[in-house]
Amino acid sequence: MARLKKAPLAGVVEIFPRVFEDQRGYFFESYRADWLKSEGIIHDWVQDNQSFSQKGTVRGLHFQRGEFAQAKLVRVIQGKVLDVIVDLRKDSSTFGQAFSTILDAKLNNLLYVPVGFAHGFSVLEDAIFAYKCSNYYNKESEGGVLWNDPALGIDWQVQEPIISEKDAVWPTLKEFKLSEGGL
Repeated sequence: MARLKKAPLAGVVEIFPRVFEDQRGYFFESYRADWLKSEGIIHDWVQDNQSFSQKGTVRGLHFQRGEFAQAKLVRVIQGKVLDVIVDLRKDSSTFGQAFSTILDAKLNNLLYVPVGFAHGFSVLEDAIFAYKCSNYYNKESEGGVLWNDPALGIDWQVQEPIISEKDAVWPTLKEFKLSEGGL
C-alpha cells in the first residue's frame, strides 16, 4: 500500500507509492483509485497530460473555472520539480495560501490537487511531468494567478526562470480576489 500524507491545505494529499526494486530495476503502481478513495476522494479521470520542461522553467499558476474546473493528480516521470498550489476556494479558511512539495522521479511521489486550486511548478532538473485531470481542458475557462506575486511568498528555487508570455501577465492574488472572489 502507498503511504498517504495530508498537506496543510484541506483536501490536498501527497502519495508515496511502494516501490519494489531488484537487480532488474523497479516496479511500482503509479495510480490506484483506492488510494484516493481511502481519503474520500473519487474521480473518473478523463484526461492525461504530459509535458517536458527544461531546468529553470516555471509553469503556472493555472486553473480552470466553472463547469470545467479540474482536480489533478500530478507526478514526474523523469527529473525533479517544485510543485506549487494556491488555494483559491472562496469559502476556504486557507484562501490565498500556497503549498509546495518536491516531486521527484526517484521517489515516484504524486500530489492530489483538488478543484479550486491554482497549480504550477518549477523545474529543478529537466523533467517529464504527467498528470491526470478530472475534467477536460477548456480554453475559455482557463485562468491564472501571477506566479511571482509577492503576496504569495513562493520561493520557486530557480535563479533565472523561463516563463511563458501568458504566465507573465496573470493577475495578482489581490486582483483575482477583487475580480472573481475565488473559485
